[in-house]
Amino acid sequence: MKIAMANDHAGTRMKNEIKKYLESEGYEVVDFGTDTEESCDLSDFVYPASLAVAKGECDRGIFVDGVGYGSALIANKINGIYAAVCQDPFCAKLARQHTDSNVLCIGAKIIGDMMAEEIVKTWLHTDPLTEEKYVRRVNKVKAINDKHCVPVK
Repeated sequence: MKIAMANDHAGTRMKNEIKKYLESEGYEVVDFGTDTEESCDLSDFVYPASLAVAKGECDRGIFVDGVGYGSALIANKINGIYAAVCQDPFCAKLARQHTDSNVLCIGAKIIGDMMAEEIVKTWLHTDPLTEEKYVRRVNKVKAINDKHCVPVK
């Protein structure tokens, strides 16, 4: 699986820790940066990473900023991106099971490295639920996306 990663200055250290874990587990990581802790604009990194997921160049995305919400707000502007902010493994499990999220957003100012790794593990190893009611709900969200978002080229 190929994972797009992006972050701002607040997420650099945690992104690097998650990246090491992913690579040790055999995932291919495409790092869209940033690589420093100098102040920067999150959208400069999350936007191209989101496009890579939307275009199918990467299978999923993991974005790290201060609290996670900035990354999710940017990512969810892109057609075909379903980003979820997760602060614990339970939320990560539900984000995959109930919404089939393809981007995980984590807040480096909110959680520590060990919690982040557990969230990532859970999110990567959880499949969407296949019961009709869950599939129906996911499809309704995708229909809203398709109706109101311009296709990514």
